[in-house]
Amino acid sequence: MTKTNASKSYTPAIAVCFALFFMIAFVTNLAGSMGVVVTNQFGASKALSQLGTLANFIAYACMGIPAGIILRRKGYKFTALAAVIVGFIGVGIQFLSGYAESFAVYVAGAFVAGFSMCMLNIVVNPMLNTLGGGGNKGNQLIQWGGSCNSIGGTIAPFLVGWLVGGSIQDATVAKAAPVMIIAMVIFAIAFVVISLTKIPEPHMETPEEKAARLAGNKVKDPYSPLSFRHFVLGAIAIFFYVGIEVGIPNTANIHFSGIEWVGPALTGTLISAYWLSMLVGRLVGASVGAKVSSKTMLLCTSSLAIIFILIAMFIPESAVIGKIPVSLLFLALCGLCTSIMWGSIFNLSTEGLGKYTAAASGIFMTLVCGGGIIPFVQNALADVIGSLQSYWVIVACLAYLIFYAVLGSRNVNKDIPVE
Repeated sequence: MTKTNASKSYTPAIAVCFALFFMIAFVTNLAGSMGVVVTNQFGASKALSQLGTLANFIAYACMGIPAGIILRRKGYKFTALAAVIVGFIGVGIQFLSGYAESFAVYVAGAFVAGFSMCMLNIVVNPMLNTLGGGGNKGNQLIQWGGSCNSIGGTIAPFLVGWLVGGSIQDATVAKAAPVMIIAMVIFAIAFVVISLTKIPEPHMETPEEKAARLAGNKVKDPYSPLSFRHFVLGAIAIFFYVGIEVGIPNTANIHFSGIEWVGPALTGTLISAYWLSMLVGRLVGASVGAKVSSKTMLLCTSSLAIIFILIAMFIPESAVIGKIPVSLLFLALCGLCTSIMWGSIFNLSTEGLGKYTAAASGIFMTLVCGGGIIPFVQNALADVIGSLQSYWVIVACLAYLIFYAVLGSRNVNKDIPVE
């Protein structure tokens, strides 16, 4: 197969991955944006307002490794279709929670939706990295997919904020229902499109491997992704990174929506600006991804994010530009930094893993639960010391990413056979 024909045949598969990236962010940010709603309708504290996000991401811890096994045995297409069905059900449960007037039903829906997001992540990341040939170009393709992710992430909080309106006292699940209806419609369309699309299966087990597994004759591999130090440290980096990405906007959304002169609508717009900044950052990252190393990109963006957050923490809250708090503006700008971190960490962590890539992706997704745990911890701290001071949690996480970029990402296990 020539390079041109290969590129042509992979185009539909790449397009499907980009669409799935969109849904991952849209549904995930729906859980985060609904924090404002549950504080009003269900009387939740700042910490409890993050239970939807926590449930969504804890599902990753439960489903990460099983989804990796499903991917290996059933392939990308089956896993993606199953994920879309589960996502439709999860969002449907969240939709019903407002009419049932039940916080428990809402959290259950977020948990089910989290299974879907985990499965989708396991499909799109290794697939895009493989179609890009790994290395800098694999990272570049993930950055392009991340741009679609940012579009979905931008739309969800904007819609929720403006549907709720200018006062947090008006926030109810029923008012945000149109967003959940949109999500279910997109899931239904995605199911049809994926069903009709031919998707390559580079990591699916061969008939010989399946026969050996069923016969119990499979030779136990003495190695696994956990045998690689740079992968283990990278999985920890993902735990912290997703907590950073979600914690920055979620905590800001709860805090500034509760300030009378700011309110949910303006806050929702600025939270959307955070995700829009991620889109801009990912477009830039995709443009330079083949020329600038993942290590350099991660180091520079982590350092800049710390600077932005420290400014947001220590600048007076009364400082405004028009009606926009300057501290909220700097938190929104952090999206430029968090934009390329996922692709860079994934690329650095899976470089040189070869046949262990599919299993590594499952472990990776398990550690994505940091996106629920870190914001919960941050907002539990916010209930005690204040929302802006709780960003010390984020600063500590970013410091670890700097360590990973400088030292932890080096592959010291090149003697392990990966073919």
